Amino acid sequence: MEVGLKITSEEIQGKVPVTVFHLRGWLDAHSEEQLLAAARDAYDGGSRHLLLDLADMDTLTSAGMRAIQKVYKMFSPAGEHSEVERVKICNAPPQIYHILGVTGFLQNIPNYESMQAALDSFENI
Repeated sequence: MEVGLKITSEEIQGKVPVTVFHLRGWLDAHSEEQLLAAARDAYDGGSRHLLLDLADMDTLTSAGMRAIQKVYKMFSPAGEHSEVERVKICNAPPQIYHILGVTGFLQNIPNYESMQAALDSFENI
């Protein structure tokens, strides 16, 4: 189990260009700003669709959920909230999926069982 967060990023061209963050380790108060900085850099660099691959996540705390919520708001322009989902999640391990479900995150941020299914779900606006 890795304490701390490692983020690797890649750009994948599907129906639309998608930035994929592969998250490994712990998303908590110590790593919250790391995710936010990576998301800001991606957004400032022109990314408008983000996929968070949680396959290698060990722990998600309330601070980590707050970071995901801030990323969601960053990528969701005012007025498009329910029309277009620009941030999605895939490969959440059972313990992380349970946390996301219990806290209501999955009502706003869709989760997919595979990265390909998530990539295929992004739509051109």
